[in-house]
Amino acid sequence: MPVTGKIIKSIAGFYEVYSGGTIYRCRAKGVFRALKQKPLVGDDVQIDITDTVSEPKEGNVIALLPRRNDLIRPNVANVDQALLLFAITNPAPSCNMLDRFLISMELRGIPAILCFNKQDLAIADQIRELNEVYGNCGCRLLFISTRNPESMDAVREVLRGRTTVVTGPSGAGKSSLINFLCPGAKMETGELSRKIARGKNTTRHVELLHAGEDTFLVDTPGFTSLYLQDVEADHLKDYYPEFTRYAKDCRFQGCNHLMEPDCAVKKALRNGEISRIRYTSYTEIYAELKDRKAVYR
Repeated sequence: MPVTGKIIKSIAGFYEVYSGGTIYRCRAKGVFRALKQKPLVGDDVQIDITDTVSEPKEGNVIALLPRRNDLIRPNVANVDQALLLFAITNPAPSCNMLDRFLISMELRGIPAILCFNKQDLAIADQIRELNEVYGNCGCRLLFISTRNPESMDAVREVLRGRTTVVTGPSGAGKSSLINFLCPGAKMETGELSRKIARGKNTTRHVELLHAGEDTFLVDTPGFTSLYLQDVEADHLKDYYPEFTRYAKDCRFQGCNHLMEPDCAVKKALRNGEISRIRYTSYTEIYAELKDRKAVYR
């Protein structure tokens, strides 16, 4: 009788399927190739169990259940949310890169949680500034230290019962976070480069890690840059929620909040109601998108 499970790992033509506390090593039926369907990590599937003696037990993937969504990088399905992990310090966060991550998740319709690690190394002013800059960015903020178990309770709460992509730049402490939440993962942690204070990328493949009942984490490779290819410059403002409440009072409809006269967003910026750091990041990304050469398909 078929059982339902979730693909947690794909490697060399085999799929590891988690079902009822057991992991089954499976192959996919040839029908998927004929239908041009490829099972992804995160897919909910039905499997036929063929061997309960071997370790791990074995089976065949016989059906893919409907997907809620899927991502290209990482190549994973049925993601509920993204945990964007940045260090408060050592290395200091790049607000430009952080904004790119937020925009990238919103483009894909995936709710984001912004988590700042290394609270134990930070001073109060650094935490206060990040609260001021990102307090109105439209997602929940968490400040943690993987060395302080009490600070991790809030992380466990937001992850519970969900499949979460954990992503962020190298050196933010993703491997340490995952090792804390999933002790069996035994992720390699990278030492920071002394020259550029960035971590080595220690993630090599996509894998779902079991972090509790119905709770899975997807580790992803660390990034040093993120190119936004699906956003037009004139639409970029829509990804900055703190602009919205002021934009309706701009003189010109479709104002990009740059050189236009009587711009209510720039007035709010001058009055300290909008973060100058966020606004500067917006102008930098806008300029990059505006200068991008058109791609014709």
